[in-house]
Formats: sequence, structure tokens, C-alpha cells
Amino acid sequence: MNHHRFNAQMKHHRQARRETMTTLSMISATRHVLLEGEVKARGLYRQSPRAIRLMFFACLALVSTATVSAQTYKDIFDFDGTTHGCCPQYPNAMAQGQDGNLYGTTPTGGSSNVGTIFKITPTGTLTVLFNFDITHGSTPNGGLILGVDGNLYGTTEHGGAHAYGNIYKITPTGTLTVLYDFTGGKDGGNPLAPLVLGTDGNFYGTSYPGVAFKLSSKGIFTFLNKTPSISYGPLTQGTDGAFYDATEFGGTGSLGTVFKVSGKKVTTLFSFDTIHGSFPFGGLVQASDGNFYGTTSAGGSGNAGTIFKITPTGTITVLNSFDSAHPVNGYLAYGGLVLGTDGNLYGSTIFGGSGGNGTLFKITTAGAYTVLSNFDTTRGAGAYATPLQHTNGKIFGLSARGGASGKGVAYSLDNGIAPFVALTTTVGLVGKAVGILGGGFTGTTSVKFNGASANFTVVSDTYLTAKVPAGETGIVSVTTPSRTLLSSKIYRVTPKITSLTPISGKVGSSVVIAGSGLIHAATITVGGVKVTAFTVNSDKQVTFTVPTGAKTGKVVLTTAGGKATSSAVFTVTP
Repeated sequence: MNHHRFNAQMKHHRQARRETMTTLSMISATRHVLLEGEVKARGLYRQSPRAIRLMFFACLALVSTATVSAQTYKDIFDFDGTTHGCCPQYPNAMAQGQDGNLYGTTPTGGSSNVGTIFKITPTGTLTVLFNFDITHGSTPNGGLILGVDGNLYGTTEHGGAHAYGNIYKITPTGTLTVLYDFTGGKDGGNPLAPLVLGTDGNFYGTSYPGVAFKLSSKGIFTFLNKTPSISYGPLTQGTDGAFYDATEFGGTGSLGTVFKVSGKKVTTLFSFDTIHGSFPFGGLVQASDGNFYGTTSAGGSGNAGTIFKITPTGTITVLNSFDSAHPVNGYLAYGGLVLGTDGNLYGSTIFGGSGGNGTLFKITTAGAYTVLSNFDTTRGAGAYATPLQHTNGKIFGLSARGGASGKGVAYSLDNGIAPFVALTTTVGLVGKAVGILGGGFTGTTSVKFNGASANFTVVSDTYLTAKVPAGETGIVSVTTPSRTLLSSKIYRVTPKITSLTPISGKVGSSVVIAGSGLIHAATITVGGVKVTAFTVNSDKQVTFTVPTGAKTGKVVLTTAGGKATSSAVFTVTP
């Protein structure tokens, strides 16, 4: 693919979105004309579409005054626009490392002014780990995620071997390795969305103009399928193993979609229609009720964006519609939502609130909306990025504007949520080592999976590993000298079938399944026919009776942690 043509298409695509957004905009036509005139006068149409959009929004912010924020909000670091980087935008996800610090990126600034990777402590001490230089990539908008190896993984929108961006890993001490360079061909290019770590140990993501891919930890790239359009938010793996996400464009009205990736199959679940919102940027998060939650940047009854719930099958419900005519709650939510351990969803808007610079909010899964803090130009404004929850219970995030230099801030919000532990992976076999993030681990006396004791090793005060005990799907607890901490998610022990004895038999005969993670067996089928009688002998053995109507085929055993399929075919004899 021609590089200049590809970038021209990308620029046209984003420019089209900006124009459509203006049509649906909350601001007056007069204000828009004045501001766009300023953009043209400054020659900003020669810059990237993102630069245009940010200047447009920055101009809007000038009409508002600063406001006093809630007491629990803290500006913990001000970016200087140069050495430390500049203007963290969407989606720019931060990640908690094994050391308890947060890791993130800036799209500009640094020694080459094409972005940085930084580490910041929860109290606000920031260290630049890497300065991008085009060769290793540039404009790292996607932020970082933590790998099971303790390294951080991310993407760059531009630069790299072919100038279409790349995928990289970086150690906590700053050694960066490029894993894959996009070519602009079938693999797409210019990735914007963060990566996600799948339960199979591979990384999954999307690239422009709408490509879903898989990448192994060794850098082996696999094209999965085309998606409806470009995504800014990360893929989210549901409890069913499939991946879910939203696209900014695409769908029947070109107003965005929610889609599902299962294996290599892509299914559009919903096309946005302005009533339910339009132009979603922030991706999705799955709550304990099994539904997904997200935001749109426009549309809804107030034409200023929505917060929505959508089922895995595509039934959507609007929980909140933002309204610029009544801006006290904020409006224009670019980032996605983070699910707090208190069961609430947390997010941010870039405009509105008491001072016009946006809000930090929480919303229940039933739709009860509360403003927690109002942004201002002194302590941060323009919070495009999706926040995250640290294991200390606090909400952390980034803003693109505000602060001492006006180049954005890192912030924290203490909403009184208790500390917890986070699991580096939430699905696996018995005996698997699981990484656990938290704090105060020195002197830990026990780690339990659903009440069953596990062997563990304390690596540091903020990280330990534990081996999954027999068949115990459930909450993980860590008992430290000061308290017992609970995991934010359930660990699901996946069953495994190693053998069938015998491998053939009549209806009514007994068959022994050997394996692991079998103790909570819920259903068994033979050739697709449900077994009506079985006995769980232990975590490693289950005995069942071949049911009436059974057909020759593989045996499938299901638990709360997943399902296991026998490699051998069981033959039903006359």
C-alpha cells in the first residue's frame, strides 16, 4: 500500500468524523465558525487531524473559567511539554506494574518531541524511561498494559520500519524492544487502541482502518479479520472468551458500532443511531452482571454523548445522556469506563461541570450518576484518557491540558475505596503460577483461591505469585500482617481432560474421566448428548454413566471455570 495514500485516507477518515461531530455538536454554529477560522488562520490543517481536534477543543475551553474541585482529587504531576512529555490524549491507558508504580505514555514531547514512556509513583514522582525517536516508533497514543512477564507492552501510531507504527515491549527499567512493525498492508497500520492480554497468553489489538489481530509474546503476528471501522478503545475479553469493542465509525449510519470477535469471526452487535449515542471512543468494560458498559462522544437525548449498557447479544440501554445545555454533569466523554471494586463505573468528560473543563464521575450499573470532581485549568483539564483503579483503591488518570505548563497532568481521586489485589491472569489450570499485584505483602501468611490454600512466594512488597490449588474457581484472598485483601476479579480454574477409560462402551456403562480442575463439574456431554448421572470422585477424576441416546463423539466437561474437551473420541457400542 502506498504510504502517502494510506495516511491521506486516514486523515480524510478522521476529518470526516470531525465534520460530522460538528454537525451534531453541542456548541453554537457561531462559536464553531469563529474557532474554525482560528484553526485555519494558524495553518493547523497542515497538522494531524488529532492536532486540529485538540486545538478546536482547547479553543472551546478558553470560554470557561476554572472551578474548585472535590476534596479527594489531587493533581500529582504536571507535564512540562518537553522533558517529561506532553498532553496525554485518548486512549492513553496507564498500567500498574509489579512494583506498584504506574506506567504510561505521552504522544509528544521528549528528546525528539515524538513521545515518551514514563513511570510515576502513586504519590507523583515521575521518571522518563524512554524517548521515542521515529526509528523505534512515534506518537504512542495507546498507552501500556502489563504482561505476565512483568514487562509493559504498547503500540505507536507512527514511525517504525515502515512508518505505520509498531508494537513494542519495555522493561520497567527502560529497555525497549520492537516486536512488530506494521506494513500498511493486510495488517493495517497506525494503531491507536491499547493492547489487551488474552487468557491464552497472546496479545490482541486493532489497527487502522479496521483490523483485528493477535500477536504472540515472540512477535508472531496473526491477522484475524476486518472490523467495522477504526477503534480507539482496547478489545475487551468477555467471560465467554470472545473479544468485544466499539468503533468510532462504521455501521448502518456510519456513527459507530459495537462488535464481537470470536476466533476469526467478526460480528456487528449494534450500530449507533444518535438516539443511543454516536462516535464511541473509549471501548467497553464488562461488569459482574455480564453486560458491557461504554460511552459515546456525541448523540443521545442531549446530543452531547451517552453512557450505555449493552448485552453480549447486542441489546443496548442508555444509562445517561449528557446535555451541554445543562452542563453541570459534564459532557463529551472520550475515555471509556473503569469498573471499580465498589461495583461502580468511573469515567471523565472533557467539557462541562462547574468550570467548563470537564468532570470526573461515577455511575452505577443501574444508571445513578454522580459528579465526583470538576476539572480546572490549574489542576488538569481535557481528561480524554480512560482512568484506571490502582490496588490502593484510588482512581488514577491523565489529562491533556491544564497544570503548571498547560500541558496536562496525572491525577488521583480517593473515593474511599479499600485496597485490593489484582490478578495478572484470571483463567488457568490447576498448578499454574498466577501473579498478584497489591501492597503490604511483606509478611503475608496465606493466599487462598475460593477458600482453598495455595502455595505462594512473596517477590516484593507489591507483588507475589501463587500456584492455583485444585479446582477452586472464585475470589482470591491474600492475608497480610495488616489486613486480608480480596481480588477484584474471580479466578476461573479451567478443567482439563487427560484420558477416558474405557474409550468405548454401551449405554449404561461407566466411564472414568481423568484430568485436573474437575471437582466442580457441572455438565458432561458425550457426542453432544447430556449425561444425566455422574460422580465427582476428586479434582482429578469423575465417573459418568453413558446416557440413553448417546452418540459416538468427544466428551465435554464444563465447570464454572470453562470447559474441557477430550482428545479421544468415545465410541458408543451396540
